[in-house]
Amino acid sequence: MAQIDDLPPLRDVIAEHGLNAKKSLGQNFLLDLNLTSRIARSAGSLEDCTVLEVGPGPGGLTRALLAAGAKRVIAIEKDSRCLPALAEISAHYPGRLEVIEGDALEIDPVALTGGDKVRIAANLPYNVGTQLLINWITTPDWPPFWSSLTLMFQKEVGERISASPGSKAYGRLAVLAGWRCKGGILFDISPKAFTPPPKVTSAVVHLEPNASPLPCDLKALEKITAAAFGQRRKMLRASLKSLSADAEELVTKAGLKPTARAEEIDIAGFVDLANTFRAAQAV
Repeated sequence: MAQIDDLPPLRDVIAEHGLNAKKSLGQNFLLDLNLTSRIARSAGSLEDCTVLEVGPGPGGLTRALLAAGAKRVIAIEKDSRCLPALAEISAHYPGRLEVIEGDALEIDPVALTGGDKVRIAANLPYNVGTQLLINWITTPDWPPFWSSLTLMFQKEVGERISASPGSKAYGRLAVLAGWRCKGGILFDISPKAFTPPPKVTSAVVHLEPNASPLPCDLKALEKITAAAFGQRRKMLRASLKSLSADAEELVTKAGLKPTARAEEIDIAGFVDLANTFRAAQAV
């Protein structure tokens, strides 16, 4: 295991502070500093950069980000038991680590980072990871407040983020992520690397914002994809009836086949469908 600083090994930190992982918080601690350093490197150059981290736990990735040269790390941690361990890291890296106790779903990241362009890097808690990602990629302002996302998910979620049309994993998440971002899965991480080991393989995903996504109303795209994939086995003329009394005409006007199913439609097709839906609402 790599020695990235003079702080104690993570297993010792966990033992000293009694940080047994809580399933209710979606915690699985990554103890291998080789892997946390690899994740930090995957985020890109961190020099003169503010990094936002969610769910640092005992601070394995936090230490790697700081050791990699991050100018400042802002870490949001819901579990108060972890705060003493994070305070030790803060003391080791004076003025470079700010720890915020709270729920990341309830904290405004833009206000927290003071308007700085940030990189987000995190081993996200499994129970909130997908929702946090959706929040970050559906922010009204685009380009967003972040310059990159380097995030760990269950591999199944990572596959849903980067899935292509026609695959079983392709769905609303892939459309939203693919519309506004570029990137995908970088590498997998075995359950054995965690304490306690999860039942599934994890994956690190790296995303960067598309500077100019296809023009589309975000809310319209969210409604269209939610309806289409909410009944993915049905043809579009049936799955979109909740949005339009004449769903077949809506689909036809968008240049798509009413008999097509959601999994067959690429991102550009969903954009056309959302724009047609938005235009029909404006009449």
